[in-house]
This record gives sequence, structure tokens and C-alpha cells, in this order.
Amino acid sequence: MTDQKPLLSVRDLQVYFHLDEGIVKSVDGVSFDAYKGQVLGIVGESGCGKSVTMKSILRIVEPPGRIMGGQVLLSKRDHPDEYLDLTAMNEKGKEIRAVRGGEIALIPQEPMAAFSPVHTIGNQIMEAIMLHCNVNKNEAREICVQSLKSVGMSMPEKRVDSYSWQLSGGLRQRAIIAMAIAGNPRLLVADEPTTAIDVTTQAQILRLLKDLQRQREMSILFITHDLGVIAQMAQYVVVMYLGRVMEKGPVDAIFHNPKHPYTQALLRSIPSAQKTTKTKLPTITGSIPHPFNKPKGCPFHPRCIDAIKGKCDVELPVEYIVGDQQFASCFRYEKNEVNNR
Repeated sequence: MTDQKPLLSVRDLQVYFHLDEGIVKSVDGVSFDAYKGQVLGIVGESGCGKSVTMKSILRIVEPPGRIMGGQVLLSKRDHPDEYLDLTAMNEKGKEIRAVRGGEIALIPQEPMAAFSPVHTIGNQIMEAIMLHCNVNKNEAREICVQSLKSVGMSMPEKRVDSYSWQLSGGLRQRAIIAMAIAGNPRLLVADEPTTAIDVTTQAQILRLLKDLQRQREMSILFITHDLGVIAQMAQYVVVMYLGRVMEKGPVDAIFHNPKHPYTQALLRSIPSAQKTTKTKLPTITGSIPHPFNKPKGCPFHPRCIDAIKGKCDVELPVEYIVGDQQFASCFRYEKNEVNNR
């Protein structure tokens, strides 16, 4: 991936929530690149900043959250070597509204909440199509039906006039995917798209996303806490903890040769059919600190079995190169070449 320019480049992104109790640094210096045709997975425990990172890319962070620093750069469709700085745009302006849905589309966590219950799914998808494509209402309806058909929706000519509450969970998920791809985006942000559906439907949705990604040559930013889904979907993985990137690298390297103690602990805690029966599942020591009381130094050091006293609890590690396209924010690799991008 290093020979081509990234489609999306997130650089030292910082998103803080200014509350009466204090400042919550929800995203605190996150950097990664997403390339054309790549599925990039972002994984971590609940509250690590995955969804806030996604909302920052789309400029939909709710107040009192604000982007305090960093850049989100998106390559131009017609001039890939030139970039739009999304963080410099007015979050309510025409420029960013053209990006949302047209260049970057979102599959939210809960489609039932994403759809309006008083409008048909067809009307809502057609609205998105007419916003980003130069077509009339009849043409938009045809595109909508084809979009529903492309996501495996049965009887799309009939379902287009259905309301979201008339559909099953799996069909709602397909409908929200149809809305996301209707504007022909280059990047699809999937924010835990399989959390509210059963295992069988989950497998179907993941297979559908893979097929759409190959057919349309889209990039997918896949956000989840499920490492099994990441192993199945992603080519490159970003591991987050307390608003920071702990490790990132190719999926095979992350799963077979993890470098950061947090990544290693996450992988140890995955249930396995090969383990002896009636044995306790390994867990990560301690619990995630309160966001108002982040530890000094490396955020993971209070739970880390390899923490270096006087080092990890004092200084904040930077990213060190630990393999081919693999980086870890851990002082165990301090002698390695520093990645200063």
C-alpha cells in the first residue's frame, strides 16, 4: 500500500468534549491511512474512541465535542494527488454536505434509529440520490430500486414503498446499506453494522459488504469490537485504547504476531473451541479508567503486565516501527526507528 497515495489520511486527530466536570479527550492524537479498495478495521473496547473518530471524519460530532487539532484529508475524485481538508470545512456548509453520502457514506449502528418511521425507505433513499446525483424523481426511484436489488433485497419494487418498522432487522440493515451506496461513495464507514442482528444474518451482511466492496472498488472503514469480524473483513487493522492508537498493521501480523501488550491481551481473551473445558477465560487485568482520570504516560500502563516503572507511567510513547507496515506505541520498541509521520 505504500506505493500509492491514501484515499483518506487522518493525521494527529484530537477531539475533546468540554463538560462541566472537565475535558474528556475522546480522541487524542489518532493517525492512520485508508487506501483505495482496502478494508481498514478499527478495533478496541467500548469507549476507546472508535465511533468519535468516525464522526470526526464525517464532521458530525455532537456538541460539546470539538475537533481541537489534526487533519482529515480526503483525496479528490478527479485529482487523486490533491486533498481536501475536511477539518477546515464548515460542518454545516455545502462542501462537507457534498462529501457526506457522495464521497464518504455511513452505515450506522442501529438502522431502526437511522430511518424516519413516518417516511418510506424509498423516499429516504431517493432523497439521498437526488442530493448527490443529477437526476429527477422518476430516475431516482429507478436507481433506488436497483440499489435495493444490489443488496439482495427481495421484491425491491414492493419494498421501496415500505416503512422501516415493517421490515425485519436483516432487511433494515440491507436497506441502510442500499442508502449508503446509492450515491456511489468511494469510502464506506461501517460503524458496528452487525451488532443488532443474529449470527446468521450477520454472516450474510458481512458477505454482502465484501461483494459490494469488490464490485464497486470501494474502501471500507470497518469499526467494531469483534476481533472475529476484523479477521474476516479487514486487510489492515488499527487497535485503539482510550483515544489513542496502540498498534496498527496488516491483519495477519496483528493476529499472528501482535507487538503491543494490549493487542496481545485482547487476542488472549478470545474464546476458543480448542481450550480445555471448564477453564477460566483469560481477562485483561483491571478496568478502563474514567475518562476524567486518564493515567499519566501510556494510557494502558495500569493494566499492562510489561509496564516499565518510571517510564510507562511518566512518558507517553510514540509510534515505533515493529514490522513491515506494522507500528506499536510501546516503549519496548524504543530502540526501533521512530515513525514521525
